[in-house]
Amino acid sequence: MPGGCYFFTVVCWSRRPVFNTPEPVDLLRKAMRTVKQSRPFDIEAMVVLPDHLHCIWRLPETDDDFSGRWREIKKYLTRRLTRHPGGNGTPVWQPRFWEHSIRDDEDMQRHMDYVHYNPVKHGLVSAPVDWPYSSFHAAVRRGLYSRDWGSACPEAIRLMDFE
Repeated sequence: MPGGCYFFTVVCWSRRPVFNTPEPVDLLRKAMRTVKQSRPFDIEAMVVLPDHLHCIWRLPETDDDFSGRWREIKKYLTRRLTRHPGGNGTPVWQPRFWEHSIRDDEDMQRHMDYVHYNPVKHGLVSAPVDWPYSSFHAAVRRGLYSRDWGSACPEAIRLMDFE
């Protein structure tokens, strides 16, 4: 749907912890900035975990090609990570990704909560504010969440599982 808003789950090959250090996370950020220059999109929410990531994108009003954007982001990162020390030619990404079209404001809020709560769900931190690779911090600055949000799993996302 042109101009739509989409939730994504993108998983590393064999759940390999590609993003377990800051350098690959920085490369992912650079890949997204580079692709956004030629194929614009807005990131509404994002979290990067060691072996996968979740994000919500809003596409331009005249465009619905999220697959092309992901292809370019994955290519950019793959080329650089396989040359990176420790990059042994192993694939970086699983071939596909999970996509969900955000239907309304309630659906958006549930998926935003899911994105931001994910590091807690996986036992990486005890609260979303403690995870460095998340848009949660920007959402707090914008007044969308309080710093102490997520100390317990929000009821609206308790049964959601997009891993």
